[in-house]
Amino acid sequence: MPFDFNAVSTPFRMQPGLRRLGPSAAQLTPNRSGDRALREKLAVLTAHADQALLSSLGFDPQPALLALFQHAAVEHPEVWRCEADGSVHAMHLGWAVRGEVATATHPDAAHAIGHCLAAVAPHWRRTALFCLAFAEDLAVIDGRSACIPWLAVCLPSHWAPEDKIGRHFGEVHAPVADNQLLIAASDHLARLVTGSERWERWVWNITNHPHLDAHPARQIAQSWPRDADADQLATLAFLRTERQTFIPLSDHRQAVFTIHVESQPLVQAVAEPAHAHRLHDALLSMSTAVLAYRGLTDARERMLSWLHSRGAGRTA
Repeated sequence: MPFDFNAVSTPFRMQPGLRRLGPSAAQLTPNRSGDRALREKLAVLTAHADQALLSSLGFDPQPALLALFQHAAVEHPEVWRCEADGSVHAMHLGWAVRGEVATATHPDAAHAIGHCLAAVAPHWRRTALFCLAFAEDLAVIDGRSACIPWLAVCLPSHWAPEDKIGRHFGEVHAPVADNQLLIAASDHLARLVTGSERWERWVWNITNHPHLDAHPARQIAQSWPRDADADQLATLAFLRTERQTFIPLSDHRQAVFTIHVESQPLVQAVAEPAHAHRLHDALLSMSTAVLAYRGLTDARERMLSWLHSRGAGRTA
């Protein structure tokens, strides 16, 4: 889904920014062969599954997984099917998991997916197949404790899932700059998203990191080049966005949190002067702490200059 620039607000604040989802709004995005999300997720699950697939001791994810799998089957019946015995089928990938065994269901099914599923712990194979079938990363939020007891996150945005598992929603956001609104809203937010309604929020950043996978142990942050002018800097920048939604399990006071990460070269993403205006004004209003947290301190003035020019209709 294209980034909604209406989510870029001024003054910029670290806040929940939740919006109700309409009845027909989709929450999942199927991966297709060759998609960047599929390639990067496959690489992570093959080599770093222990950093992506995480569960708190004693937590039972089955109700949340059943709700997620059924939601996907209703939303994308041509892509995903789940059976009464717990088997799941990613028809477009040509793979299924029956019990704890991964099976190719199409002669052209990618062998790399089979190798990946075979290497994952058996009880994680259905989840791993889902992660490959869809672009979204996943988390379970517990509304009673406001904790996150389960994660399936292959493409984190400069945070380590293994450091967040089992922690309170407020603790998870503790490193975020200017986080007072997020922290204060943590318990209320956990109760809200585990109720009966569906919600979404968008987050964004301008970064020089080109990959979807931005785990800090796998991708080393790079400084912005000091000698690049505004136009040169813009060609090195990417608009990284996340559409986050919540699939509620109100009977269990839980929600499945979906995270769809996308990254697009900034010069392509800012297609209209109005987009440049919104980003310019939001960047201009960011606090010193937020700029540092987002890695934009050294780029801010040049980025503002480029966005101002782009907003006036000049081609970068």
